[in-house]
Amino acid sequence: MAGLENGDNQERTAGSSAPETDAEPQTPVLRITQLDALELDSALEQLVWSQFSQCFQKCRPGLLTPLEPELRALLHLLVWRFTLYSSSTTVGQSLLSLHYHSTLSSSPRYSPLSSRQKLGLALFTAGPRWLQDRSHSLLLGLGLTSGGTGGDSGFLQRGLRTCLALVSSIAQLAGLLNFLVFLRKGRHPVLAERITGAQAVFSKASVHRDIDYQYMNRELMWHGFAEFLIFLLPLINTGKLKAKVSSLVFGGQRATGEGGKEEQGLWKECGLCGEWPTMPHTVGCRHVFCYYCIKSHSIADACLTCPKCGADAGQPEPVRMEEEVIDRR
Repeated sequence: MAGLENGDNQERTAGSSAPETDAEPQTPVLRITQLDALELDSALEQLVWSQFSQCFQKCRPGLLTPLEPELRALLHLLVWRFTLYSSSTTVGQSLLSLHYHSTLSSSPRYSPLSSRQKLGLALFTAGPRWLQDRSHSLLLGLGLTSGGTGGDSGFLQRGLRTCLALVSSIAQLAGLLNFLVFLRKGRHPVLAERITGAQAVFSKASVHRDIDYQYMNRELMWHGFAEFLIFLLPLINTGKLKAKVSSLVFGGQRATGEGGKEEQGLWKECGLCGEWPTMPHTVGCRHVFCYYCIKSHSIADACLTCPKCGADAGQPEPVRMEEEVIDRR
């Protein structure tokens, strides 16, 4: 009796450790959903790395650079331990109601990944990236980078470099072919999943995707409004509009106020840059401009108007000043 009770407890424990699912593994998963899950996993890794690097923000610059490949691989394994290893699903898959199904199982129903398959996914995902980041350091540690090009060492150096380049090219070509097959059949977007026999399937029989059409309509309206403004703004002469508004608002005050002082102040600053006029020129009104300011603006805008008073700008002409000599005898 005790043996039977122990056996029942073990079966219950095994059943509770496996993720519950009522969906058939044969139900196809959209390709975009699988790619979205991969993007979410990549964003999570980047977020974890950014949070980890901020812990050493006050330390000297470049402290984590020598060990960055190892630290990234360690963080990847840490995330793998608490997501894929414990529940046969990644964070991105869990957000999209997906999990991994073992294609090596002969059962038509859902079969979770074995420990070897989970470990294989971790190694085939983090291993190539670590090896790619550490390839130069490994060659440098073996003394096979620069120098020693003669004799057996030079031959070994060239041979090892050629082998690494060939292996990298074969891996990239295999990844490309696997992605093309994925686009054709809709399974295994990553080569590591195909090698280990892991397939993304639904964790629920029916998955409802709630779409907020009100939010979508709002976004479409604002995008259309922004495109209309982008088309309309270049057609508006903002300088002339600003000058008209300025003349309407401050025109009367200038006429009744300190007209003489303002008239003298017009000659002390450029109407465009606001600095003391360099090679002062005028365009037909009472305002003065730097030669380079008014010349560049007139070249850019054929219908240039004075930004101060709104008058149509003619050809820039040098300012003629009359000097008055005062006899103080």
